[in-house]
Amino acid sequence: MRVALREAHRRTWKKLAKERINDTRPRIPLGRTFWPITKAERSATESVFTVSSIARLVTMVESRPSDARVTIMDSAYWKKGCSSLGLLRYGVLADASDKSSKSSDSCLVDIKEAVTPPAPVAPGAEMPLDNALRVVQGALHISPFLGERMRAATLLGRPVFIRELLPQDLKLEIDQMTSDEALMAAEYLSTVVGFAHARQMDSSTRTSC
Repeated sequence: MRVALREAHRRTWKKLAKERINDTRPRIPLGRTFWPITKAERSATESVFTVSSIARLVTMVESRPSDARVTIMDSAYWKKGCSSLGLLRYGVLADASDKSSKSSDSCLVDIKEAVTPPAPVAPGAEMPLDNALRVVQGALHISPFLGERMRAATLLGRPVFIRELLPQDLKLEIDQMTSDEALMAAEYLSTVVGFAHARQMDSSTRTSC
């Protein structure tokens, strides 16, 4: 786990681009992971970034100038497992151009449809009716650093949440593990998630659980 965390800390956009889009050219190569989209989908994804709060996502993470001009260079349907099928899921390659230095900086943005939760809402709980807002609010409570880098929007009439992907945001992938090591890693990660959920409860609720 320590080795994986050190590797995550050192990850850069170039490494992310090499792993996810093969190179740093301003396009997303289509294939097994990224699929072509229609003109209507491409137009819709581009229009989302005309909203200032969404465009701000591209400029805030790497401390890019807030007045940087955000340009969508490419977009594609992003197949990330079976859970993406039948839902809106797009990878967007964006560029933030600094007006003062005339430099540019590329980034990968993830757009994912927010679906209706399978679990019922607790009696008396205040829950946003918009599923995208619900996801963002949940992220703010569980992991504020992540939630602050997310925005809710509507794309093609469906609720979506949007975030810029940092290299550190990728799921943990370990090539070789023994069964004992896998159990230890699972225990560690489940503890992290458990503490994150417990922060939302008062003492009496935690005791009853």
